[in-house]
Amino acid sequence: MEFFRIKKDIPFMRHALVFNIISLITFALAVLFLLTRGLNLSVEFTGGTLMEVNYAEAPQLEPIRQALSNEGYPDAQVQNFGSARDILIRLPNREGLDTARVSEKVIGALASATPATSPQLRRVEFVGPQVGKELATDGAMALLLVIVGIMLYLAMRFEWRFAVSAIIANLHDVIIILGFFAFFQWEFSLAVLAAVLAVLGYSVNESVVVFDRVRETFKKKRGMETPEVLNHAITSTISRTVITHGSTQIMVLSMLLFGGETLYYFALALTIGICFGIYSSVLVASPLVMWLGVSREQFAKPKKQKEEAVV
Repeated sequence: MEFFRIKKDIPFMRHALVFNIISLITFALAVLFLLTRGLNLSVEFTGGTLMEVNYAEAPQLEPIRQALSNEGYPDAQVQNFGSARDILIRLPNREGLDTARVSEKVIGALASATPATSPQLRRVEFVGPQVGKELATDGAMALLLVIVGIMLYLAMRFEWRFAVSAIIANLHDVIIILGFFAFFQWEFSLAVLAAVLAVLGYSVNESVVVFDRVRETFKKKRGMETPEVLNHAITSTISRTVITHGSTQIMVLSMLLFGGETLYYFALALTIGICFGIYSSVLVASPLVMWLGVSREQFAKPKKQKEEAVV
């Protein structure tokens, strides 16, 4: 299925160096922000108390935040959870915090802030610093295993040049997502980590489609040089890219606009990943494959010469 077909190949590889310099600068800035500002880790990683509270009628969040601040929790995070009548409260760990009485004090503060509707406590979860540290370690290990798995898959399906190029492009996407979260100090939660892992798989899928077309073009069009083959492969997959990424982004955009604070940063990470995933697959991975020396001889089998019959 195609929305359109471009008959003349777009010369992407002619500007490959410029695009990769831009990518390198963006990547360096993202690393700089990660080193200087760091990630704003959520309660799941740093440890703290998580409470889910239900109201008979939808409450205003700002009076609740003010009441918790007056009660001694100025750093409390309050957001809707599921519906307008359910709220989620995160209280980070700090010294002198009596975790045994946290829920009682919070419910008392909420009752005074919203006297018209009495809040009902649905659940309380306490995440200790050790648990948060384990979650961060497990998340980093999951990211590493995904990267190794992608490299092995691409190396077996294509060739090592494609594996190296794709993983560099995918790491480019991941680091830039993390750089955005570090620069703007958006909350980095388990949901955002899940979005980062999803972007890795999503981005490599785009790279595989382009690489498949590169291999196919090398075998069918013997008169083309490597840059021309890459230009043809990218141009011929543009319609598919628009359909796939466009439909995905519509769904993610609906979560971003209407999903509330619970899904906001998850959808935001996916949006950044989808945009940079397209860019990296076309303008980072493909030039790297070219510079690493991919050629037709690696895919096209040499023709066997027929032996002449001896009379």
